[in-house]
Amino acid sequence: MAKQKAYKVLAAQESISNKKAKELIDRGLVFVGDKQVKIARAEIGTETKFRIEYPSDIEVLYEDENIIAVNKPAQVDSYDIQDAIEGAELLHRLDRDTSGVLLLGRNPEFIEAAIKEFKNRRVQKQYVAWVEGVVYETIEIDDPILTIKKGKAFSKIDPLRGKKAYTKVIPEEVQGKKSKVIIEITTGRTHQIRVHLASRGHPIVGDEQYGSRTQAKHMLLHSKKMKIFDYEFEAKEPKAIMKYK
Repeated sequence: MAKQKAYKVLAAQESISNKKAKELIDRGLVFVGDKQVKIARAEIGTETKFRIEYPSDIEVLYEDENIIAVNKPAQVDSYDIQDAIEGAELLHRLDRDTSGVLLLGRNPEFIEAAIKEFKNRRVQKQYVAWVEGVVYETIEIDDPILTIKKGKAFSKIDPLRGKKAYTKVIPEEVQGKKSKVIIEITTGRTHQIRVHLASRGHPIVGDEQYGSRTQAKHMLLHSKKMKIFDYEFEAKEPKAIMKYK
């Protein structure tokens, strides 16, 4: 079978430019069957049939003169949402593969006050996830986290150099050797939930970077609820999290 670089095969199949095809693969939107195509320059059969899964439309949960709350789809960068909403600035970020409540501010005074709320740990955050293994009791994790930001960000537990982090994991459902859990955090370290769960032998399903061995279209982590000042927002769980398999 003849072979060619994946992005070139995709470009020919979709009648798009090589640049556009490479960008779609790099964004994690291209699949062969249920398997994500991860390397744009990988050699692949020229008869390969690709499937592109574009992210769903961004749902605005609430907006006023101060704040916008959106339900961020998985596989969309937080900064892409900021760029798409004129005059809005991110108050925090979600990992690219994490879906759910994302908050943006609208005026400098509110943005400054809101960022202080995040820094002072006064923002209530609740997530839901599917994890590897059976979780049958509440777990509290307060191991310090160190983030290395050379190239692709990577975090690890480091008692000496790490920053304080607190994660509470509450079991909700078990299916086979997978568990659905509710997660509450008071800090917001880079990849905090992912690192803390992996450290206890329960990486998030689909999170290959931190040890998940289960194939998934994306990591099954969702920002479900967030409360700041007198505002409270909730984003409906996507189908992949509402009912696993």
